[in-house]
Amino acid sequence: MNPKLDLTNVATLLKDYKQKKGALIPVLQKIQEYYTYIPEAAVDLVAETLNVPASEIYGVITFYAQFYTRPRGRHVIRVCRGTACHVKGSKTVLEIIKDKLGLKEGDTTEDLQFTLETVGCLGACALAPVIVIDGTYYDKVTAQKIDDILHRLSQSAGQQSHASPAEAEAAGEL
Repeated sequence: MNPKLDLTNVATLLKDYKQKKGALIPVLQKIQEYYTYIPEAAVDLVAETLNVPASEIYGVITFYAQFYTRPRGRHVIRVCRGTACHVKGSKTVLEIIKDKLGLKEGDTTEDLQFTLETVGCLGACALAPVIVIDGTYYDKVTAQKIDDILHRLSQSAGQQSHASPAEAEAAGEL
């Protein structure tokens, strides 16, 4: 259990779901929404409160690709690796981003600003090579575009407060 992790939000959340059947997945989704992943300590608290074995909870977490057990970045960068994007240079795009952020696929920067992922196909082949960051599509990506995008996102990250999750939630950021 991480002694620094504040589980107050999880305990409050669980009060609302304690008596509800089928609450596990919505609870896990809300926990992940709050922390960007599902901390081990939260699983223990959910198991105890909902009277569900932790092994069953981990079974759900590992079954669904939507759940993460490691912290994710504020900005999730998804690089399309579909055929059209591959032909148009997505491998180079991926290598540039890896280089600039010092990441491997699936990793998150230490400052929790960026997570880098690859996707089989984003379905925007005419716009290849394509990346998606926080739901925004960036088309015909070039090295210069990557510089501009990462610079802008890094600046916006620096301007954001370093509020605790509870403060961020109160401010409507979570």
